[in-house]
Amino acid sequence: MSKRGRGRREAGMTLIELLTVVAIVGILAAIAYPSYRQFVMQTNRTDATKTMQLAAQSLERCYSANFTYAPPGGCSVLGTLVNLGANPPMPTPNSYYTITLTITDPQDYTITAAASAAPQTSDSQCASFALASSGQQAAQDSNNNDNTKLCWGSN
Repeated sequence: MSKRGRGRREAGMTLIELLTVVAIVGILAAIAYPSYRQFVMQTNRTDATKTMQLAAQSLERCYSANFTYAPPGGCSVLGTLVNLGANPPMPTPNSYYTITLTITDPQDYTITAAASAAPQTSDSQCASFALASSGQQAAQDSNNNDNTKLCWGSN
């Protein structure tokens, strides 16, 4: 008789057990990945909103010193000199969005952000953001529907 003997089972996993584990892991990954991706996009939205708020603070400092958002020579916003009218687009710190600043007259401005890099370009819930000199926040989904509360995080 051999050392192993009859009725004695070898240690290890069968192919069926291994395939069962792989299937369970695959199902869990299929459920978890979309949730993770949505969470990443939601977190990256702060790249736009915080950058827009920093730009607005710079413009308010300029206004408090000059009583205009567009003094002669312009104001420095996010390291860029801005003047009356539409200004060149500026990337956000993480480059997920492009910020556009428009000073419509010496007393008003609008800051907009549009997704410019993955994964934010596939964020259909918050496709664009806007912040006005009045403090009015706005956001739209990819179908141009208002989604301000969700996108700016105020419920």
